Amino acid sequence: MEDHWTVGRVAELAGVSVRTLHHYDEIGLVCPSARTPAGYRAYSADDVERLREVLAYRRLGFGLREVAQLVGDPSTDAVAHLRRLRGLLLERRHRTDAMVTAIDRELDARARGLKVTPQEQLEMLGARLYDTIGGAYTATRRTDPHIAAQIMDALGDAQTVLNVGAGTGSYEPTDREVTAVEPSAVMRAQRPADAAPCVAAAAESLPFEDHSFDVAMAVSTVHHWEDPIAGLREMRRVARRTVVLTFDTDEPEWRDRFWLTRDYLPEFAAVLADFPSLAAMSDAIGARAEPVPIPWDCADGLFEAYWRRPSAYLQDHVRRAMSVWARVGTQAEQRAVHNLTADLDSGRWAERNGDLTHLDTADLGLRLLIA
Repeated sequence: MEDHWTVGRVAELAGVSVRTLHHYDEIGLVCPSARTPAGYRAYSADDVERLREVLAYRRLGFGLREVAQLVGDPSTDAVAHLRRLRGLLLERRHRTDAMVTAIDRELDARARGLKVTPQEQLEMLGARLYDTIGGAYTATRRTDPHIAAQIMDALGDAQTVLNVGAGTGSYEPTDREVTAVEPSAVMRAQRPADAAPCVAAAAESLPFEDHSFDVAMAVSTVHHWEDPIAGLREMRRVARRTVVLTFDTDEPEWRDRFWLTRDYLPEFAAVLADFPSLAAMSDAIGARAEPVPIPWDCADGLFEAYWRRPSAYLQDHVRRAMSVWARVGTQAEQRAVHNLTADLDSGRWAERNGDLTHLDTADLGLRLLIA
């Protein structure tokens, strides 16, 4: 038949058995829309497209009942399915990368003769993995009122808000209609019960129509994206305005702004080696940049939050909620903690940074892009 494919040919192309296709037909999951003159099943282009979606979701681990609900959603077209699938695949890749990091950490510990407990082994490779930072977010990464006020001011009178890379929901406005996007299942699971609805998707492939929102916001997340510029352009596509909290690496000697990276963790520069410049990010969305001062008692445990409270960086649960430490590796982390401990005990840190104790805020490179 013209423009139709036989069940055998479709099975061959899809890498499944004819029996599988017959089963999908019997349960109403993928029903071929035609028959050959000999009475055999024949698949149209639309049938093949639906089968492709079914098989893709199945290979991502979804059960048949879940797959039927996903592909049967009348509000979701082929493009939306592709964007959702891409987001799920990116999450799987992030999980794989996190597992590699965890294995490297254990190999390093074993090479140095350190004992790895059963609990640590299960945390590294079991259900609690996702990455080395996700599970600690609710303990230390809370909304800081000073930073929140600046973000809310930038949102202006927007009534519909898309929060991209939303994490556990920090900085989401409560007086607007908010839709969240977060690729990490670990992060989504930690969102409060009354938080905005959250879609599993990646910033680079947002499953929304052009100009669907008044404003799209992203807070301390761009550096986690596979392609920051593509993600920013996607935000600009789906929203009329854009508000992004990110980091400035354009300033000369930016590595020396913060004593922790200057004196204890020079590897931080390599973490941001491939990160786009502030100018490039601004140009991508036509934004202006505002400095975001960090208060001395910042409630959001981001990397620079404890600039006036150095002993906090000695606490493991504080560091676990900062992606930087996972990126630089165990050896750099342990060296930094050891040297900082020694300098705090000897008074050397205070000698170098005593002037900070008189400051209420510090400009350490956080910038708010507003377009």
